[in-house]
Amino acid sequence: MIAGGYLLGDGLLRAKEADRSVTVRGLAERDVTADLATWTLSYSSTSTDLGQAQAKLQADTRAIAAFFNGLGFPADAVQPTGANVSSYTGDNGVTRYTVRQRMTLRSNDIDRAQKAVAKQFDLIDRGVLLEEGSAISYTFTKLNDIKPEMVAEATKDARASAEQFAQDSGASVGSIKDATQGYFTIESRDGESGGWGAADTPYKKVRVVTTVDFSLG
Repeated sequence: MIAGGYLLGDGLLRAKEADRSVTVRGLAERDVTADLATWTLSYSSTSTDLGQAQAKLQADTRAIAAFFNGLGFPADAVQPTGANVSSYTGDNGVTRYTVRQRMTLRSNDIDRAQKAVAKQFDLIDRGVLLEEGSAISYTFTKLNDIKPEMVAEATKDARASAEQFAQDSGASVGSIKDATQGYFTIESRDGESGGWGAADTPYKKVRVVTTVDFSLG
């Protein structure tokens, strides 16, 4: 039978008279910095002459390569990731061709990637007009390296909540009877971020919640 429910901090506690146990949730959070930057640049050229449209796109591609080269990125850091050609014939019978291409930067140099994004309007000065969606994203790929420590921290936090409950109820905390690890989440450290051309931040917060069932003495 349920004796009662108690909420202590972030831990949800539930006492069970029948088997003398308490179920708590432990939280662990850690601030990390992303180690992979991915920036996809989408750009296009439109003309009534397909050759002219292609020539403009090729010039833009060279300008993009020069832009990243000038910032110190190796040549293979930027690779083409897609291209297409479409056409439209208006009521006046004139056909317009649009050639579109995507180039993607992948780099572990987060500081350099941030500087590149900050200077993206230099591409406009070079005649390259980036389309909407040409945003950078930052990824933290080393989650497995910190998982064990964070699970231990969350379990320790759960035990602290259980001990507080036990102290208030005149009991003592025993061994772990059952435990469930929740999902790890990685979100922006400072809340939602976004906007055209800057859809992400390299500063992340990793979070995990564990649910632990302790025996009570």
